[in-house]
Amino acid sequence: MEELSENSFETPKFSVLMSVYIKEKPEYLEKCLESVYNQTVKADEWVIVHDGPITDELQAVIDKYKDFDDVKINEVILEENNGLGIALSHGVKACENEIIARMDTDDIAVPDRFEIQLAEFEKNPSLDICGGQIVEFETDPSEPIAERRVPLTHDEIYEYQKKRSAFNHMTVMFKRSKVLEAGNYKHCPLMEDDMLWVDMLQTGALCANVDKCLCFVRTNTDMIARRGGLKYYKKYKRGRKMIYKTGFISRAQYTKTNFIQFAVCIMPKWMRKKVFFKMLHKKKKSDR
Repeated sequence: MEELSENSFETPKFSVLMSVYIKEKPEYLEKCLESVYNQTVKADEWVIVHDGPITDELQAVIDKYKDFDDVKINEVILEENNGLGIALSHGVKACENEIIARMDTDDIAVPDRFEIQLAEFEKNPSLDICGGQIVEFETDPSEPIAERRVPLTHDEIYEYQKKRSAFNHMTVMFKRSKVLEAGNYKHCPLMEDDMLWVDMLQTGALCANVDKCLCFVRTNTDMIARRGGLKYYKKYKRGRKMIYKTGFISRAQYTKTNFIQFAVCIMPKWMRKKVFFKMLHKKKKSDR
């Protein structure tokens, strides 16, 4: 396992961690892997967790890159679909390098994403998590519809995490040892990432986000629709209760966020879409 010194820094080898499952679209996975392959600084290994059986079409996309001489792919095969948290926990353990870059298999990384983040670890070797901003699109990354901005400094991140996720999960680069020290990913539907950030903050992880877009992220009306209804709210409430039990948030903070989420979940779909893009996410300006 390659270790990072706090007194000196050389660009380390690093792993990219992804999880794929049967319902994903091969064309989206292809665009994702293409963006990872074409980075200005290339990963030493790709760890791809199969969260249960996948289609032949998805496997064919992965196999294409396994044939490249400059790509090392470690496939972690889970016989059953366990959910993202469990899948990623297996993936973290399988990574050979201390630095791990998360990537979602339907998103597109900007070409210098890894270079940008590694520079942050070089500037501050004590850094444990580094994320960034995202731009959301429906069909074409060149036609963005919104962006999700997250706080930049450790103190801002700590406070923001009490209300909402202070990281865009698909953009984070973190230290494997600190993730394992915090207990790794847990099964916490909808909040696998939030639970990990809370655990890492409580074990003293140093955090930052860069003020640059690191990934283009797919979104659509169907996705927004799924973020409503009582079933979704119950999952949200269970996740927030797990976070509350850690002592990271107060009873008042737990109650307030549940109330807000309940209101969003029972809204008509058209209203939830408006809230999602106009309030929860900053509208992407057409001239950017």
